[in-house]
Amino acid sequence: MDLRVKRVYASPSPEDGARVLVDRLWPRGLSREKARVDLWLKELAPSTELRKWFNHEPAKWDEFRQRYRQELRQQPAALAQLAELAGTRPVTLLFGAKEERFNDAVALKAIVLARGR
Repeated sequence: MDLRVKRVYASPSPEDGARVLVDRLWPRGLSREKARVDLWLKELAPSTELRKWFNHEPAKWDEFRQRYRQELRQQPAALAQLAELAGTRPVTLLFGAKEERFNDAVALKAIVLARGR
């Protein structure tokens, strides 16, 4: 399974494969044409409450990942769709946050890869 993570604001490249936006909200100031999103799986985004609680604070990272994993259990169809797509070609999970190490796409990648083992 070939999963990658990239800011949606970064330039698209052929190596991205399928570009999947995993945020609940569309990125500010970015047109659909410029974003080149192939699939928007907002069902896989953390709840608004969890996102606001976490606020990309590294000290909350471990607990965020646990809570997020719990929320994702309610989205088996969307997770299966993502895993199926990633099983056929490279997939880049797109996120809008400025924080590149502690965000939902990074957590989602780890969760999906762990499920695929």
